[in-house]
Amino acid sequence: MTMTSAPWRHPQPQLSRLRLDAIPAEMLHALATGQSIPASHHRVSPYLAGVECRSLWRRRSKQIIDIPGDTSWITRLMVDPNVAMPVGVAGFHGAPDETGMVEIGYRVDPEFRRRGHARRSVETLLAVARQHQDVRSVRATVSPNNTPSLALIESFGFIEVGEQWDDEDGLEIVYEVSAAPVQQDQAVRTAPR
Repeated sequence: MTMTSAPWRHPQPQLSRLRLDAIPAEMLHALATGQSIPASHHRVSPYLAGVECRSLWRRRSKQIIDIPGDTSWITRLMVDPNVAMPVGVAGFHGAPDETGMVEIGYRVDPEFRRRGHARRSVETLLAVARQHQDVRSVRATVSPNNTPSLALIESFGFIEVGEQWDDEDGLEIVYEVSAAPVQQDQAVRTAPR
């Protein structure tokens, strides 16, 4: 099964209209180098176009050149139809590895935090992973000081499986959850109301 660049929509559209849109290569390369974004693409916030996200864009720009098969899997724009520009980014770090593991990543523009965008994005990413036949497990790595993200990941049943050192982010706790499909009523219960 091949991943497409079509938008990833929330698995329960009545709950959320948030979608994750693929970032065109031209836009990704422009973000990586700090160039202006072509007018034909999404307008992005100063946060997403700024230095706080530049290393992410450089890494993903290089990745789609080196590993073209990762293009449809990686970082996407969080699009809330009620907001004029993307509210953040979310996606996988790449296609499933040889064991069937994918790692998720997300970040929300500080201006739009605490509104449920990260939660809805994780719900979407888990739904995408669970629909793909090659995915067996989903990983998330989180700084031990990032209390909101730790709570979010744990609310989805992610289990701590170790820790690692990231040259950019420092110490990270490694969490994983099975990508086996869950019953819809179980998925709804995990999300606080």
